[in-house]
Amino acid sequence: MKKKILLISIIIFIIDLITKLIVDFKLELAKSIEIIKNFFYLTKVYNYGASWSFLAGHQILLIIITIIMLIILFLYQRKFQKNKKNILAFGLLYGGIFGNLINRLVYDYVIDFLDFKIFGYDFPVFNIADICIVLGIFLLMIAIIKKEDEN
Repeated sequence: MKKKILLISIIIFIIDLITKLIVDFKLELAKSIEIIKNFFYLTKVYNYGASWSFLAGHQILLIIITIIMLIILFLYQRKFQKNKKNILAFGLLYGGIFGNLINRLVYDYVIDFLDFKIFGYDFPVFNIADICIVLGIFLLMIAIIKKEDEN
């Protein structure tokens, strides 16, 4: 199980890293490129916080919280059944968490670029790592509801 999780994590990390590098080199900060009219844009943003810029400016705290969460996640992983869904969930989580953590360590911020305007609401800009983290959490929630963990 661990090798498959590691492989998924590495793939997610690489995809996240490449997309962030492309965006960082090709787009101007805060400039938008319309992909789907009135719905989807590419907009380069530097996020100095966590989700929705929560705890902006507290990079050390965010890095410490991230490392603690990685340790808890790693310990908690053993309590789950070894099935494809759970392997995917942990792979998505580790890949996404490491993707954003490396940005914080290297740049002091996270590069976000996926920008949606849904029913007139300009949703906060996010990245591939964020998508993977949300999907991983969603899959783990399903596993917990289905009692695929020991507790």
